[in-house]
Amino acid sequence: MALTLTNFRPIGLDPAPGTIFVDDDGLVAPGEIPGAEVIDCGGAFLSPGWCDLHVHVWHGGTDISVRASEAGRPTGVTAMADAGSAGEAAFHGLREYVIEAQQETVRAFLNIGSIGLVACNRVSELISPECSIDVDRTLAVAEANRDVICGIKVRASGVITRGWGIAPAKIAKRVAEILDLPLMVHVGEPAPLLDEVFEILTPGDIVTHCFNGKRAGSIGDTPALFAQAKRLAEEGIRMDIGHGQASFSFETARRAIAEGLRPFSISTDLHLRNIAGPVHDLATTMSKLLAVGLPFEEVMAAVTERPRPVLGLAAGGAAPGERADFTLFDLVDHQQVATDSLGATLEIGQIFEPRMTVIGASALAAARRGG
Repeated sequence: MALTLTNFRPIGLDPAPGTIFVDDDGLVAPGEIPGAEVIDCGGAFLSPGWCDLHVHVWHGGTDISVRASEAGRPTGVTAMADAGSAGEAAFHGLREYVIEAQQETVRAFLNIGSIGLVACNRVSELISPECSIDVDRTLAVAEANRDVICGIKVRASGVITRGWGIAPAKIAKRVAEILDLPLMVHVGEPAPLLDEVFEILTPGDIVTHCFNGKRAGSIGDTPALFAQAKRLAEEGIRMDIGHGQASFSFETARRAIAEGLRPFSISTDLHLRNIAGPVHDLATTMSKLLAVGLPFEEVMAAVTERPRPVLGLAAGGAAPGERADFTLFDLVDHQQVATDSLGATLEIGQIFEPRMTVIGASALAAARRGG
C-alpha cells in the first residue's frame, strides 16, 4: 500500500523533503498519492536506512550466526553485510537462504578461507596452507555472485592464522585486486602485526575492529602506529568499528576520536556470542560511539551515507524513483551503563532509539534490543 510520511526531522536525506510519498511499488514518488496510508512520524528523525557493514547472519551455516531478521528491521537496520561467514564452498547456501530471502538488503564479504566460519575459532578457516584457500574456486564464486558480493574478507589475527602470519591477508588482497573489490581485514592479536597488515592495504579497503584494545594488535599500541593509522584513514583506508565480543575498547575509541581519527563506519559484528551483550544491536553501538566523543552528525554518516554505497545503495535515498529505504529514530536522554568488549563500563547519557523502518511500501515498528 502507498505511504505518506509526515512530521519528521530529515537527516542525511538528499533531497531533504518535508513529506515523503511512496507509491504502491515502493518507490519514492514526486507528489501526493490518493488513498495512501499517512504515517505521522511524531517529530522523530528520519534518515536513510541504517547499514551495518559487519554482521554474521548465515544462521545454520555457521555456529555463531544470528538470523538476518535479528540484525535487521526489528532494530532499525535496513541493510547489512555478512562479513565472511561463508567461503566459496558454501556461499550458494548463504545466497539462497539468507540474501535472497530477506526484505532487508543483504550483501556479503566472501571469506578467503573456503570453509568460512562453520565452526568459528574451533576450526579455523585458515587451518593450513595446504587446504584452506582455493584461489580459483574463490574467484569463480565471486564472479558468479558479483551482484551480492561487496568484497573479500580475511581474518588476520594470530588465533586464526596461527603459523601463516601475513600470508593469508596477502593472498586475500591479491584476490580482491583481481576482482577489483575491496578487502575487509579483521585485525587483532598478532601475528601478523598491524604494521604488516597496513602495508598491503589500498584506498577503499576496510579495517574492521579498528578500535580494539588488544595488546600488540591495537592502533593505540604506539604513537607511530596511531599516526600510521590516522594517515591511512586520511588516504582512504576505511576504519570500521566491528564491535564484537572482543574487539571494541572505550579507551582506544575515546583517544583515537579525540586525536582526530574518526571511523568510516559503525558496525556491530553481531553474532550469537554477543547479541545478549555487550553488543546487543546497532543502535546501542551507535550510542557508545556518541558517548566517547563522536559527534552526532558523524555517527549518522557512519551508518548511512558512507556505508550505503559499499552495499550498492544510494547515499541519500529520498529522490523520486528510488526505492524507499528509511529509518525513523529518536535520540533520547537516558542514563545507562554500557560495556565494551574488554569489560570496561561507561555511563552514557543519550541513546539512539529506532522507531520504524520503511523498505519499499512496508513500514514496520523497530526498537533497540537493550544494553
